[in-house]
Amino acid sequence: MRFRILFGIIPLLLLLATGEAIAHATLDHAEPRVGNTVAAMPQEMTLWFTQKLEPAFSTIAVTDAAGRRVDAGKTRVSGSQMSVSLRSGGPGTYHVKWRVLSADTHTTDGNFTFKVGP
Repeated sequence: MRFRILFGIIPLLLLLATGEAIAHATLDHAEPRVGNTVAAMPQEMTLWFTQKLEPAFSTIAVTDAAGRRVDAGKTRVSGSQMSVSLRSGGPGTYHVKWRVLSADTHTTDGNFTFKVGP
């Protein structure tokens, strides 16, 4: 009986351990929010991830519709949060590209847009 219980628990534990081991840092949420429209250009873009980030290898780039950078270029990382200051900008669609290296040594990247205007 004990033998059967042990063989039933071991696969479950392996499945749980494997799920944690292959998890990568993914974007949890952002401010301004993904796809959201804001009245005025925010002073900074902040992204939150599901894992702690490695500061030296994690970046955010924010561009306007013409492809011009509107971020200050210096990404700040604290734990699982990453921010970059933004220059003032007018109405329009802004593109955010991010790339992170998480504590599990895997890189992930992504992009999204937000809008400024009425």
